[in-house]
Amino acid sequence: MAQCIIVKKALAVWCVAALLVSGSALVPAATPTDALAVTRLSGLPEQAMQTYALIHRGGPFASSKDGVVFGNRERLLPSRTRGYYREYTVPTPGLRHRGKKRMVCGGPPRVPDVCYYTADHYASFRRIEP
Repeated sequence: MAQCIIVKKALAVWCVAALLVSGSALVPAATPTDALAVTRLSGLPEQAMQTYALIHRGGPFASSKDGVVFGNRERLLPSRTRGYYREYTVPTPGLRHRGKKRMVCGGPPRVPDVCYYTADHYASFRRIEP
């Protein structure tokens, strides 16, 4: 038991010493937006550009699931209140199902504050620059 306390104290002292030597204070973890790549709308597939235009027109959308609330369970997008993000299908030519491509937009449905594109079903996102 005494050895365990000594090890914990030694580890704590080492951590403090490392901070003092490095001259840096504790830095907050990176926010999701820090790690997100940015892409121009014109650099996305044609189907994504069409989906973006449909979002800004209010539809019509091919899937009944388009426009539903996106929960951000992966926590890759900036944290917002539930209902802020909505997801939309980006069609993939040749597929008879929704596929993996999506656009997620935050803010008012027809005039979103920001939109993100994912080609891998929410494993990664790129913020869209119009």
